[in-house]
Amino acid sequence: MNTNIIRLKEVDSTNDFLCHHSDCGDNDIVVVTAEYQTNGRGQGTNHWESEDGANLLFSILVRPQGVDASHQFVLSMAHALALREALGGYVAGISLKWPNDVYWRDYKISGTLIETALSGKSVRQCIFGTGINVNQETFLSSAPNPVSLCHILGREVSVDHLLDKVLEAFRRYYQLVLDGSYAAIRHSYMEALYRREGVHRYRDAQGLFEAEFADVTDEGCLVLRAVGGGLREYGFKEVAFVND
Repeated sequence: MNTNIIRLKEVDSTNDFLCHHSDCGDNDIVVVTAEYQTNGRGQGTNHWESEDGANLLFSILVRPQGVDASHQFVLSMAHALALREALGGYVAGISLKWPNDVYWRDYKISGTLIETALSGKSVRQCIFGTGINVNQETFLSSAPNPVSLCHILGREVSVDHLLDKVLEAFRRYYQLVLDGSYAAIRHSYMEALYRREGVHRYRDAQGLFEAEFADVTDEGCLVLRAVGGGLREYGFKEVAFVND
């Protein structure tokens, strides 16, 4: 699987860079990394905090063939599993918080902004913009629960080595997508989910409630089984995880 890696010192956003320089040529995967982002974007209006040179900031561009728009969440699952596998090589306790954050215990170590373009009923291209907290020791933003590999391990980690591990895992999971092995990806994703077991607290438009995990639909919606209230289905940002 051909991979072109573009390494930048500084950029406004690695996702924006790929949006404007998205000619894959003969490459199946295009990756852009940056030591610093002046406008690193998170979900919605959020921004990704990162010290210059301390963390792994990168975006991956793929143009999958044959992925129906109704199954585009399989790409998100595959990418999240690759991150979990790579980080799991450094420390135990890594899980996936729906839909695509990566957690160590109850702390967020990685987030991804996914931008998908469709052509008719198929996915034309997908860009995964990811930040992984690697060597940052102090976080100044209002993010409630950040953690870095450096915090966990008590030592610095090679950012380049971590990127190699992420891309190695991503190629394998992406190939499963291209092979149509959606069920295998879905099974692994479900098994890796944060709060996969037990009753926990959540908040939606109606207020606070307790529920247990039930399912994630093919479209990527979270299904919870509320205590005494049956099944509830949520799209992204329609429900919040509340600390127990």
